[in-house]
Amino acid sequence: MKSAIIPSLRVRPELRQEAENSLHEGETLSSFMEESLRAGIRHRKNHQQFIERGLASKAVAEDTGEYFTATQVNSELQELLSQAEEKLLK
Repeated sequence: MKSAIIPSLRVRPELRQEAENSLHEGETLSSFMEESLRAGIRHRKNHQQFIERGLASKAVAEDTGEYFTATQVNSELQELLSQAEEKLLK
């Protein structure tokens, strides 16, 4: 498969310098930009999935009339966390 080219990006010299200063040893500006683009895409996909799960949950709650308070949810999450910590200590 042939590779594609992303349009060039014009930035202020200060931003380019900051980007170059943040590179790890052996890392190129191009590889940094590619990884940043991949991370941004992952973030947007995860955000969209989060919204979709929230809307689906809302629909289920509306259909069933079953709602939970923040206190109930936090208590259940705390219990799950405690159980996981106990397993780690064993």
